[in-house]
Amino acid sequence: MHGPPDITRRHLLGGSLALLGAAATGCAIPVGLGSSQTRVQYWHFLGASDGIIMNQMVQAFAKDTPDVFVEENVLAWGEPYYTKIAMAGSGGRSPDLATFHLARLAGIGAGAILDPIDVKLLEEAGLRAADFSPPIWERAHLDGVLYAIPFDAHPMVQYYNTDICGKAGLLGPDGKLLPTKGVDELVAQLTKAKEVMGGKPPLAFDALGLGTVGPWRVWWSLYPQSGGTLLSDDGTKITIDDAKALEALRLMQRLGQEGLCDWRTDYGASVAKFTNGEAAFLWNGDWETTGLKERKTPFSMTRFPAVFGTGSAQADCHAFVLPHQRNRDPEVERATYRFIAYLVRNSADWAVAGHVPAYLPALEEPDYLALQPQSEYRSVITEVALDPQVWFAGSASRMWIEFGEAFSPVIGGTRTPEEGLAAAKAALTRLMAAPNPFPAEERP
Repeated sequence: MHGPPDITRRHLLGGSLALLGAAATGCAIPVGLGSSQTRVQYWHFLGASDGIIMNQMVQAFAKDTPDVFVEENVLAWGEPYYTKIAMAGSGGRSPDLATFHLARLAGIGAGAILDPIDVKLLEEAGLRAADFSPPIWERAHLDGVLYAIPFDAHPMVQYYNTDICGKAGLLGPDGKLLPTKGVDELVAQLTKAKEVMGGKPPLAFDALGLGTVGPWRVWWSLYPQSGGTLLSDDGTKITIDDAKALEALRLMQRLGQEGLCDWRTDYGASVAKFTNGEAAFLWNGDWETTGLKERKTPFSMTRFPAVFGTGSAQADCHAFVLPHQRNRDPEVERATYRFIAYLVRNSADWAVAGHVPAYLPALEEPDYLALQPQSEYRSVITEVALDPQVWFAGSASRMWIEFGEAFSPVIGGTRTPEEGLAAAKAALTRLMAAPNPFPAEERP
């Protein structure tokens, strides 16, 4: 097997993502051998273009830091990954570093499964709290203790087909999508696109299917725009504002009823429709960027529409955590922080895959600003709508699936917004009553 090529920022920002066999197969990838090197074990779940870019960044770190050997292990995404982290952390025999979804932090047993971040070592490596998006940095704490180092946000965004939108007169002189504010402007934009498409639904998103989470992600983008919340800060009370929640659900219902979105599409179908020019808009996370470029879809991207006030959008974040170890080697620990700092400081390279760096200085780098269309929605980094800090939230969580099941029939017209909200509240009540697998009293 041939090793990956030398990586430079120019190479990454140019969009070259040639498949690297070892990264794709999930095997450990040593970046250098020798007894004089400090070995850092790193686990992550990043696949496809994310995995390729991460491997390239690991290789670049190896070239710049020959005294550190990073052993990269790629594991299965989702529940299997977090189960393995929990098992390793509970036994104190974990890797030195792991990638994590920030929304999963409250549900993994921080303090028992994860070790706190040493702020002094972080500063020694050159990272400061002031350099990160404030709401994301705050969410990296539990009970005032820092347990994660934010890497990015991957928010809901609006992809748009530049050919269709051009024909519909929806682009400005600069070729970018004209922004909309409020329900009426959004509906008018979608209606114009529908007309030039011969009456086909112009908007696609993950609206239907077993385990669908798309309806949750759309609703959790719309509802917080008006200031709506889900739970109290301590996670013990439901704080849903019915009027605001129903306002968002009625819009979602209207999109389906008026043929402005295709309520019959699951995740794969929604991406395929947009890829093939059968939809003018796609509401999805920012991670489809690379695939659309590779398939030469004429598209660009912008922030999720501002409909009910602010421009907030549902998001989760990739972050770095330290799975619990009984005896952490001081030399390895310092090398781990050096590696984290390298990745964070070079997160403009990571943004090639579509994610928005949580490290604010990266957002001002000329190379990042030149990255199109990825830099077009960077301002959302301070308006992300993150999950509440409860154990049953987070990417691929039961909460996402339960809300998806509650709201999907609303879009399809077989359930009223009131019935959808009642189903969601009932699901939330059940989740709140279920036992926390990592109760606070078990934490050291």
